[in-house]
Amino acid sequence: MDAVSNDVRTVSVIVPCRNERDHIQAFWRSVTAQCLPPGWALEVVVADGQSDDGTTEWLRETARRDGRLVVIDNPGRIVSTGLNRALAASHGEVVVRMDVHTTYAEDYIARCIEALEATGADNVGGPWRAEGRSPVQRAIAAAFQSRWLAGGARSRQLDYDGWVDTVYLGCWPRRTFERFGGFDEQLVRNQDDEHNLRIVRGGGRVWQASAIRSTYCPRASVGALFRQYLQYGYWKPFVMRKHRQPAAWRQLVPTGFVLALGAATLAAVLGQGMAPLALLAGGYAAAVVAASVVIAARAGWSLLPHLPGVIAAYHLGYGFGSVLGWWDVWRGVRSGRSRFARLTR
Repeated sequence: MDAVSNDVRTVSVIVPCRNERDHIQAFWRSVTAQCLPPGWALEVVVADGQSDDGTTEWLRETARRDGRLVVIDNPGRIVSTGLNRALAASHGEVVVRMDVHTTYAEDYIARCIEALEATGADNVGGPWRAEGRSPVQRAIAAAFQSRWLAGGARSRQLDYDGWVDTVYLGCWPRRTFERFGGFDEQLVRNQDDEHNLRIVRGGGRVWQASAIRSTYCPRASVGALFRQYLQYGYWKPFVMRKHRQPAAWRQLVPTGFVLALGAATLAAVLGQGMAPLALLAGGYAAAVVAASVVIAARAGWSLLPHLPGVIAAYHLGYGFGSVLGWWDVWRGVRSGRSRFARLTR
């Protein structure tokens, strides 16, 4: 960074990144457009997970031209290792996590700092808003914001201000990491939820401010969405095993449905009759269609053909992943299956 006077304070943006050549330039424009409060300077530390699509070269060339950007290697190639390496390389008294697939209001960082100073929280963030471009992405985003998928999670409530258990992305005073540690590198997914859980259980506080505005770009296909939520579901039991904390009811519903579906299928195969399977599958199909109609009425009727598959991908991906995760937790697996240790996009 360029030399600054001693009274200038630094905010560090930490970014895990891998193979993001199509998105990294838009992300950089969004970050460098930030309007910081007076007396603050920006540092951006990107942990690149050995990209092989030209992302690394673009980052290093940009870093040569702009001293605010620091590029480091992330040989672990997953989010948690990238966050920890970027955190260790950063210098700011305030640390803001950003994601390459998210765009940010110009006052995003300023609002984060404002919320930290106003609340004294150990972590602050804004609501998780999703917007898509293609019809499938728009359907994925519309379902994501719906209570049918969120189950009342406050992180999806765009107008909510208050204390929460977890928050999208995050902004921390550096003392939070000194007190509660960094991110769990055994977790490929859910490392942010686990870190917030560690903060709250350790006596810290997490605040959500609706004025902290950003927009997340979801997966572009139903298959990619299913793989993403398969991973989310798989790693959640590992978080709960670590903290000996039960899941929220909304996290158990997909797991319970998949187990019931499996039991009904097994009963049918063993000649015990098709009625339970037909009732369960038919009831779920009817509920998905009803939810699709409700969501389409709010988000646009053109999305209706895509919504049933999108909703099923959310539910079944998370449910199947959770069942596999609980099975591995019960067997005493410590670090998870290698197939779930690769990030998907």
